[in-house]
Amino acid sequence: RRLAITDGLTGAYNRRYLLEQLDKEIARARRHHRPLSLLLFDVDHFKKINDGYGHLAGDRILEEVSARVRAHFLRQGDLFARFGGEEFAVVLAETGLEAARGAAERLCAIIRGEPFVAEGNAIPVTISVGVASLGPEVETSRALIARADENLYRAKREGRDRVCH
Repeated sequence: RRLAITDGLTGAYNRRYLLEQLDKEIARARRHHRPLSLLLFDVDHFKKINDGYGHLAGDRILEEVSARVRAHFLRQGDLFARFGGEEFAVVLAETGLEAARGAAERLCAIIRGEPFVAEGNAIPVTISVGVASLGPEVETSRALIARADENLYRAKREGRDRVCH
């Protein structure tokens, strides 16, 4: 079962599992009138990393991003998944928009804080993060993901290595 719900490279949950659990988390948040937020983030200029240092280095970066998120960011009850390619998602239960924005800023600092080492090279890595929370205009998993994705792309358009909400 564990192999079926996790990403083989990063050890994070896979997208299918995230989508199943997100619906459950939204239902729980609605039932208990509690906040819930979603962070979508991806590695800035990942193609340049792959092109400049090779795909093995790119894989190592993704592994280390995942390791840093798990070791230094996640709280008990948070859900972390590889959303696709170099994109990841974190579901923050019991977390409203402003707290999620602060958490996303902290996540950026964790990733940017120390260069990654891959294939013998020290590679600076940053992420862009889109944040969204449940609310009157965002009531479903589809709407939550769409809002976080819009905000992620806005963060990338506005210069990367930033959080948009």
